[in-house]
Amino acid sequence: MTTEQPSEHAPEHTPRLPWSELVPDVFRAMVRLDTAARRGLDPKLLELVRIRASQLNRCALCVDMHSKDALARGESVERIIQLSAWEESEHFYTEKELAALGLTEAVTVLTDGFVPDAVYERAARLFDETELAQLIAAITVINAWNRFGVTCRLVPGHHTPGQHA
Repeated sequence: MTTEQPSEHAPEHTPRLPWSELVPDVFRAMVRLDTAARRGLDPKLLELVRIRASQLNRCALCVDMHSKDALARGESVERIIQLSAWEESEHFYTEKELAALGLTEAVTVLTDGFVPDAVYERAARLFDETELAQLIAAITVINAWNRFGVTCRLVPGHHTPGQHA
């Protein structure tokens, strides 16, 4: 007779909707948009931006995915952990990363209905125009992915680095 041991973890929830299977054209268009938006951006910076936006949007799937991808790219656990408090942990990040994180928060949250001039100008000083446009595109795209993930309650924990949509 076998007895099952109780799990230490809560049970995994069921996604609400397999949106990528139901609207594959939209999913493929998002993948193409994502690919175009990240061109020319430093991969480590990009993952920091993706993780931070995903934290703000509470998208567990994307936090899981991009944290694992960042680690696979050589990012430190310490810098990933500090992202939720990056303004108090500035010494972990470069000036360019700090500007990108500030812009990520402003574009993601939009609490005042706009991106403050000071935040935009800081990023504009550190990124050339093309790089800045790419960064804004990447921030916008991760926010879109987050909305799919949160709305459909996609399940984190199953991503393998290097394995993308």
